[in-house]
Amino acid sequence: MRILVIEDDKEAANYLVKGLSDSGHRVDLAEHGRRGLEVARSESFDAMIIDRMLPGIDGLSIIAALRAAKNQTPVLVLSALGDVEERVKGLRAGCDDYLGKPFALSELLARLEALTRRSSAETRLQVSDLEMDLLSRAVTRSGQPIDLLPREFRLLEYLMRNAGHIVTRTMLLEKVWDHHFDPQTNVIDVHISRLRQKIDRPFDRPLLHTVRGAGYVLKP
Repeated sequence: MRILVIEDDKEAANYLVKGLSDSGHRVDLAEHGRRGLEVARSESFDAMIIDRMLPGIDGLSIIAALRAAKNQTPVLVLSALGDVEERVKGLRAGCDDYLGKPFALSELLARLEALTRRSSAETRLQVSDLEMDLLSRAVTRSGQPIDLLPREFRLLEYLMRNAGHIVTRTMLLEKVWDHHFDPQTNVIDVHISRLRQKIDRPFDRPLLHTVRGAGYVLKP
C-alpha cells in the first residue's frame, strides 16, 4: 500500500517510516500540517496516518478538510490524547480509527489492514484486463498471474494510478526511485523493458506505450 504519514515528531516519524517500509509499504512523510494537507489533496494514497497535534494545522482539521472535499481515504489518527472523549472527537471529525501514543507497531499494522479491508474497492487498480491487488500485491492480466519484482510492482502501480496520462522520466525518478536528480543511467529504460516483457509481450494488445520525447503512458 501507499501510505501518507503526517507526523512532526522526528523520532516517531522515523519509527513509522521504517516499520511501514519494512512491512512492504510505500511511505510518504510530511512533517508539517499544511504540507501534509497539500500532499493529501494532490496525490492518491491507500491510507493515511495523521498525528493529532501538528504545527500549522492540527490533524483533526486536516481530516475535516479532506472529508469536506469528498476524500474518503482511510485515516488512522495517532495521539497522546487517548481518553474516550478525545477518541470520540477524532471519530466525529472523520477519522476511521484512533490509536493512542505510545503504541505497538504490530497493533498499528493490524489496524491499517482492517481499515483497508473495509475499503477494498480502493485497494484494487485496473486498466483494461490488467489488474493489481494492492493488499496481496498480486498482478494478473486476463486472469493470468504476473510475477513482478518489488521495483517493477512499484513502477506498474504508479503507471496504473496515472493510467491514460503521460508519465515523464522525471516523475518516475521522483516517485518510483525517490531520486530528485537524474542519475544519468538507463535504469528507467531497463525496468520499462522488463515490465513490457511481462505485461505486454505474452498478450495480443499492448498497454504500455512510449511517447517519444515525453515519457510513457499506460492505456489500452
